[in-house]
Amino acid sequence: MEEAKVIVNPISPDKVAEAPGLLEYAHTAGGAVIRPEDKGRITGRAVAAMREQTDMQLSQLYKQMQLLAEQATAIRHRVEISERIYAAQMSFEPVVGHTYHFYQRKNGTDLLSMVGPTEWGRKFPFERCLATVRMMADHTWDVQYHEVSFEE
Repeated sequence: MEEAKVIVNPISPDKVAEAPGLLEYAHTAGGAVIRPEDKGRITGRAVAAMREQTDMQLSQLYKQMQLLAEQATAIRHRVEISERIYAAQMSFEPVVGHTYHFYQRKNGTDLLSMVGPTEWGRKFPFERCLATVRMMADHTWDVQYHEVSFEE
């Protein structure tokens, strides 16, 4: 029988790792560079992205709130105009979807008429035409044209 050959490792045992895959650094010349993660930088980027996203969402909500507030103001204004028109004298029953003309008499009272401002002939019998209005389905009035502000 032959004697067992003893293999001698030429690398010094203090330069060999038992578990090279668990080292914090590359253990071969062609190994990938392994750098520890900078937790502060990762957190900083995540917080910046989160703030940008939430700021964008808050901006969208603010625009929606502004639109709703404008719509509420327009409805309230339409109700105020409608109340003034219903307080005016009218000698007919208005029909939904039809256009009428809202006048102020010389004595200060209001009148709703089917006759337009240019249809009166030579003598205009009112102080002024306040507005041209159209009756909406909810029985409020949509002001299509107005000469003066109703918020006087």
